[in-house]
Amino acid sequence: MVDIETLKSKYAGEIKAAADLVALDVVRVAALGKKGEVSLQMRTLAQMSPDEKKVMGPALNGLKNELTALIEMRKLTLEEEALNAALASETLDMSLPVSTKTGTLHPVMQVMEEMAVIFADQGFSVAEGPDIEDDFHNFTALNFPPGHPARDMHDTFFLKPDANGEKMVLRTHTSPVQIRTMMNQKPPIRIIVPGRTYRCDSDHTHTPMFHQVEGLVIDKTTHMGHLKGCLMDFVSAFFETDVETRFRPHHFPFTEPSAEMDVRYERVGNEIRIGQGDNWMEILGCGMVHPNVLINCGLDPDEYQGFAFGMGVDRLAMLKYGMPDLRDMFAGDGRWLEHYGFSPLLQANSATGLS
Repeated sequence: MVDIETLKSKYAGEIKAAADLVALDVVRVAALGKKGEVSLQMRTLAQMSPDEKKVMGPALNGLKNELTALIEMRKLTLEEEALNAALASETLDMSLPVSTKTGTLHPVMQVMEEMAVIFADQGFSVAEGPDIEDDFHNFTALNFPPGHPARDMHDTFFLKPDANGEKMVLRTHTSPVQIRTMMNQKPPIRIIVPGRTYRCDSDHTHTPMFHQVEGLVIDKTTHMGHLKGCLMDFVSAFFETDVETRFRPHHFPFTEPSAEMDVRYERVGNEIRIGQGDNWMEILGCGMVHPNVLINCGLDPDEYQGFAFGMGVDRLAMLKYGMPDLRDMFAGDGRWLEHYGFSPLLQANSATGLS
């Protein structure tokens, strides 16, 4: 029969001698793990006589509880010692001068933060989803019928077919996140979806990988007037000036009715000035969510309705901060980023200004 006091003395000493959390866990496993010495002794209770069980049962349980308590006490001590060591070795002298060589925030990230601030004031929350999507979430659920041009190779990056012949895609828009949200969240829904998107296109105003922010509102009362007011308030806040807008009828498979929103602008030399002049520039697409999309997401179009919109973050950054070529954003040129970048210490907010 095992000597309880011998086991207790043995492991109590090893627990006390453990120099760090890793060593302590080794002792714990050796004593109380599935194949630990104490655990194996407890399994022998089944072969003991009733009289032996009356003695050894409480003794082994008491040993287990005592060792567990000793391990927890030693763990707390080691954690405190590790924290004190880290505090002593990882100090930072805040009186030292700030280095002039500081990093900058990329304009795309700056604009995303500005947009999040504006839409947060309108009650929107941020939703995210995967960059690699299946056909259902990227196309079918959004009312893209088979054979639609947007499914063609010249627009979409398709991955190799899987064992079932299904081709995954690099998402062509952030709209799949809207589908996932509607399928997993009960209305009312009020979200924006920032993220990377991918299409086979490249010139000074298009890149194969670019950024979008889409918005979605689903409830029982929202109408086109709410959509127009939401977007008119956004562009004025984003460009930080009064901006005249107009909405033109358009077609998108996932909205009905659909529209494109234009803003008034003028070109002075190489500079584009938003909010003045006699010209109009398309800036985003929008519309009321198509009933077929609601049905595909398990929502009753007789009960729920709402609107959606989408805009290119990179293009908005070009317009607001005067960048002539989208491709420079991804060229990795430190001089460009030093010129167009933003201080990471100056967070965008609606109280003190976006930029």
